[in-house]
Amino acid sequence: MLKIHSEPPKPEIVPDGPTLLALGFRPFFSAAGLSAAVLILVWLGAWSGGLNLSAYYGIIGWHSHEMLFGYAAAVIAGFLLTAVGNWTGVKTPSGKPLAWLALLWITGRLLPLAAGYVPAPVIALVDLAFLPAVALGIGPPLWQGKQKINRIFVPLLLAMALANGLVHLQALGIADTANRGADMMLLLVVFLVVLIAGRVVPFFTQAVVPGYQAKRVPWVENTSVASLILFILVQLIYPMPLLIGLLALVIAATQIIRVAGWHDLKIWQTPILWVLYTGIAWIIVGFVLLALSTQGLVGANLAKHALAVGGVGVLTLGMMSRVALGHTGRPLQPVRIVDWSFGLLNLAALVRVFGPLVMPDRYTLWVHLSGGLWAICFLVFCFVYLPILFKPRVDGKPG
Repeated sequence: MLKIHSEPPKPEIVPDGPTLLALGFRPFFSAAGLSAAVLILVWLGAWSGGLNLSAYYGIIGWHSHEMLFGYAAAVIAGFLLTAVGNWTGVKTPSGKPLAWLALLWITGRLLPLAAGYVPAPVIALVDLAFLPAVALGIGPPLWQGKQKINRIFVPLLLAMALANGLVHLQALGIADTANRGADMMLLLVVFLVVLIAGRVVPFFTQAVVPGYQAKRVPWVENTSVASLILFILVQLIYPMPLLIGLLALVIAATQIIRVAGWHDLKIWQTPILWVLYTGIAWIIVGFVLLALSTQGLVGANLAKHALAVGGVGVLTLGMMSRVALGHTGRPLQPVRIVDWSFGLLNLAALVRVFGPLVMPDRYTLWVHLSGGLWAICFLVFCFVYLPILFKPRVDGKPG
């Protein structure tokens, strides 16, 4: 069974540099929260014709690239640069090395907006460097750790860099591969959050619900991982609709069985828990819709937004909210406005996915409403969490 493990307790790691650069979650969750709000507002302006965006990716390409390789990559970097140190007891980049990583991410967001002034190969090289740089940052601690299975995140990050390369090949005019790269990245991000959820969601539930004990079935866990890997390979190499549809249904079914073993009705009393479960539910919905899209029953675009807005968006907002509290020594209870944002983000996904199915003639309304709700949720995150991310831990511990 593929399971992410922690190492035995190690001496406390003392990070370098100012508070914002003490651990990876601080700069990258800050960047993720700000970019999630700004990128979607800029996109809505460009999609409506009110703003002119760089032609490097194209308007649609810029939106998909920045939400996946900008926002999602920042969340992933922040999580792994923090979690790997906890898993292994070995220091991950902090201080100046972490600052250089953050600067590389920021530069990758800005350079495409200066296309025409900056050579296209330079834009590509800078953006492509980020994910391998994160892999280089977590690689040595993972290889020093005793749990070899945790090393899966290095090739996973490199596979994401390959997906990014496919997008840049089209931007550079070399090959028509941008859609394939974006789809591959979306599925790899879903794979990563499903993998991480298998460790953290049952653990978080056990920490909150008295007497709760998660049930894990080895064949379900193995099938969950194997079917996702196979789905990604089929999509990339041989996208046969019938096979894709069958695999999507297998993934949805295994996720339902998997989550049923973790679920307890008491989680619905705790927003910071139920937000994670609703995110997983959106992943299930997304794969069901993908199966239906292979038969022409719904648009594949709606299925992808179920995975992206509902699955990735809801799960990452919930994870960032919890991790930021836990790693700054605060009680694991967000303020009420953050709880409301969890519900609003689920509403944003509902509007974006099912609004066009119910009233397709109002498509523009649904896109703007969903995007506006998304922006509000992440502005709330920034308002509440940026002060937390910039300040030292309240318990006086390093990190």
